[in-house]
Amino acid sequence: MGAVATQSFVDVKYGPLGLAMMKAGKTANESLKALTSSDSGEAVRQVAMIDAVGNVATHTGAKCIAEAAHASGKAPDGSAYSCQANLMRKSTVPAAMAKAFEASSGPLADRLLAALRAAEGEGGDIRGQQSAAILIVRATSTGKVWEDRLVDLRVEDNLAPVDELARLVKLHAAYDRMNAGDLAVENNDTAGAMREYSAAHELAPTSAEMVFWAAVALANAGKIDDAIPLLKEAFKDRAGDWRETLRRLPRSGLLPDDARLMERLL
Repeated sequence: MGAVATQSFVDVKYGPLGLAMMKAGKTANESLKALTSSDSGEAVRQVAMIDAVGNVATHTGAKCIAEAAHASGKAPDGSAYSCQANLMRKSTVPAAMAKAFEASSGPLADRLLAALRAAEGEGGDIRGQQSAAILIVRATSTGKVWEDRLVDLRVEDNLAPVDELARLVKLHAAYDRMNAGDLAVENNDTAGAMREYSAAHELAPTSAEMVFWAAVALANAGKIDDAIPLLKEAFKDRAGDWRETLRRLPRSGLLPDDARLMERLL
């Protein structure tokens, strides 16, 4: 299939129709041309499409509000991309986004954030900031939407939306590691749980939940002296609730049913 991004005076049907055409075998360029050629409002549309083999097609209508432009290409790792913007303070915003994306590395969410930060650094939207979002799906669909949508984060209204989105991306990564820790617990893999919970704690050190579960993993590994300081840290936030949660864990098999151990941890 592929991906579609549409903005300016949005006609939402570009999304589902574009995806349907690419799924049927049309290239990104063929799909975009088919839609713009039959759209009386194409002059105010701004659309980008990328198909499954990396072909990029873009359209910035002649009547999109200046500064409006787009930039597309391929990053050093071969990944195709498109940046488009309208109502920008400068016409150079899309090129700045493209440069930042190509120069970035690491998880895709971080690379997309780099492009958004570059847009703001180049002047951004002439109206200021309000919202930001990231949607990432699996390259090859499993048919299970809940598994294929890897990152789906949005900030609807904020004075610094890119900063807030960056915070959410990091927290999302932390919860991914914590979920991996939960799976390790299910599989009686204490070492794996400790590794994943500790990684979650490193990503979100101020989150009481991350600290709490890292401590539980340490306790299950017999590292009680290491677990206690983390529990003390977690107990600073809603202490009564976290202590009660700790008391309930032995009944779920998530801590040994050991009164002396529980007394030490509490």
